[in-house]
Amino acid sequence: MQKDIQKFSLIKRGMLTLSIACTSLILLSTTPVQAKGPLTTEAKAEVSATNALTEERINAVLKEAYEKFKDNQDGKNADYIKALEVVDSKIFGITLMTPDGKVYEIGDTNEVVSIQSISKVFTAAKVIQEKGETFLQEKIGVNATGLAFNSIIALEQHGGSASNPFVNAGAIQSTSWVEAKDSKERWAKISGYMDDFAGKKLGFNDVVYDSEVNDNKRNQAISKILDAYGRMGSDPLEATTVYTKQCSVNISSHDLAVMGATFANDGVNPVTGKKVLDKKYVPKILAVMATAGLYDNAGDWLYLTGTPAKSGVGGGILAIVPGKMGIGVVSPPLDKFGNSVRGQQAAAYIIEKLGINPLAQ
Repeated sequence: MQKDIQKFSLIKRGMLTLSIACTSLILLSTTPVQAKGPLTTEAKAEVSATNALTEERINAVLKEAYEKFKDNQDGKNADYIKALEVVDSKIFGITLMTPDGKVYEIGDTNEVVSIQSISKVFTAAKVIQEKGETFLQEKIGVNATGLAFNSIIALEQHGGSASNPFVNAGAIQSTSWVEAKDSKERWAKISGYMDDFAGKKLGFNDVVYDSEVNDNKRNQAISKILDAYGRMGSDPLEATTVYTKQCSVNISSHDLAVMGATFANDGVNPVTGKKVLDKKYVPKILAVMATAGLYDNAGDWLYLTGTPAKSGVGGGILAIVPGKMGIGVVSPPLDKFGNSVRGQQAAAYIIEKLGINPLAQ
């Protein structure tokens, strides 16, 4: 009996010693240790990236980007929408906004163009906010089509599935599923939601709308095919009209930067402080932007910048660096994919020079 007591005592002392040792290891593992000796390459890169985001550095890189690309004459305005063809091709504005609301901008930052396909981001966000991520994924889709943004073939190939909310079919479908009793209320909710992201009442471009609404037969056909497959949430032609309206909203590079910063700030507008989108849905929308935001050039863009982005044929580029900033660029001349030439160049340059590629962090 005495021997058993001694054994038990030894076991208790051993367990106590082991417990103290484990606690020490935990404390050591969670206590920052000052690095000794020269920094590794990785550590230097981290320090460099941190230093890059000083106000002085941001302003310097912003100016470099503007000066480097302002005289680039590549690309041309969209000409299949007559009102876009006559927009001043020299407009070039760049704005950055951080999650704390600080603004850095240069150029024609108050000049407006129609938002066009960038509006698709906000109808998708509205749908996911109202109906959840499963609905967006299963009813509309989140995969790239590998075909043109206004393709009808893609619908037939995928059994009436739009594949993602950033092609025309998916965008019209998203618009149809925004909860409303009629098209008037639906338009009010969508336009109001974009206003919430921008932190202001956005203007409406009647000239662009009139130009598009009289020449949107293809989109009407797309909506009717979707309806035939049972994938529309409201009347197809009414949804197409509302979709055309949302594409006719005016935005500046400043507006785009605020809208992007709202995503970068976990769905809270840095200017107004209003929660616009639940934090849990932000990465879902950014994921689709990353894979399908720049039409057929989305892969090259992601490879180059690692950054979710969306373009519009009005000449806008919206790029989002999660937790760091929203980037808005406006420049009407487009490349063959329908993306702003100077917009892509400027945004990519800024992302690289500031070392803020999300996939390289």
